[in-house]
This record gives sequence, C-alpha cells and structure tokens, in this order.
Amino acid sequence: MFRKKDIFFKTLEDMADLIMETTERFLAAVNSDIPDPSAFSKEMKDYEHRGDQFAHLIITELNKTFITPIEREDILDLTKLLDDVLDGIEAVASRFDMYHVKKPDGSIRKFADCLNRSAVEIKSAIYLLGQKKLLAIQTHCVKLNELENEGDDLLRESVKTLFLNVKDPIELIKLKEIYERLEQTTDSCEDVANTLQSIIMRNS
Repeated sequence: MFRKKDIFFKTLEDMADLIMETTERFLAAVNSDIPDPSAFSKEMKDYEHRGDQFAHLIITELNKTFITPIEREDILDLTKLLDDVLDGIEAVASRFDMYHVKKPDGSIRKFADCLNRSAVEIKSAIYLLGQKKLLAIQTHCVKLNELENEGDDLLRESVKTLFLNVKDPIELIKLKEIYERLEQTTDSCEDVANTLQSIIMRNS
C-alpha cells in the first residue's frame, strides 16, 4: 500500500497513463478508416469516464487529507487540466459520430500524432513530479510548448487548405470545427506544462 500522501501522485500518474492510452488509440483509429463512428465515440467516452473517476478520487482524498505533498491548489489544477485533455479527445470523437466522419483526413492524423507526442511528454513530466525531480520536468514543459506551437501552425495550414479544396460548405464547417477542437486539446496539453512550471517555481 502507498502512503496516504502519495495517493495524489499515484492517481495523477494513472491519469497520465490514461492520456497516453487514449491518444495511442485515437491515433491508431484515425490512421485508418473508422467504419463505426458511433462505436468509436463510445470507446473514447469510456476513456473520458475513467478520467472522471480518477479526478473524483483526487477530490475525495483532498477533502480527507490535511497535509498534501504539494499545494492543494496545484493538485486540483493539474487534475482539472489532465481531465481537460481527455475531454478534448472525447469531444472530437463525438463529432466523428455526429458528423458521420468515417475517413479522417491528413490534418486530423497530424493532429492525432501531435497529441500522442504531447501525451508522452505529459506522462514523463507527471512521473518526475511523483519522484520529486522537479527541475527535470522543465525539459518536458518546453517540449509541450513546442508541440502546442506545432498545433497552432497545423490549424492555420489545415484551415487554409480546407478553404482552397473543399467546396461543400457543410463539409467545410464540420472539418473546421474538428480541427479547432483538436487544436484546443493541444492548448490543454500546454496548460498542463504551464501549471507544472508554476509548481517547479514554488517548490524548487
């Protein structure tokens, strides 16, 4: 059994593992056809629900614990932001279902790859947090910032290409919303990095 104070780091690590698992599954799905968008949306919803359960566990433990390993607000912020990443991926998958997207395009695949690489950095950083290796986290925060910039560039290029090549206004609206939600999810990954950097500053 882990000590009570360690349940926070352990559960944050569980959330980081779940983000890694979710982005890997999302990337694998969009790299081929999605024959049943409804089933895929439900699968992503299940991942998001597991994230909610971890978040609920952390909040419950915070309410029972007097002394925490880092500031309570930092634990709450990290929990919310990790959950936001999972929410973002689930929101995109739900659009696949609503808009009957069965053949994800190259832009969606590039976003999925960007998110998967972001998940790798988040997982590494969260595990270092649990090991109290705060300064080592900085490298992963820098990489997450770079990946968010990559997401910004990808959104601009994707929307530009979309308006050049897609003549059906309904199709254009659907894809533009999906691209924007994917880019917002890269923003959520950067938000995790920003909060981690604040933790480093306060605890180093």
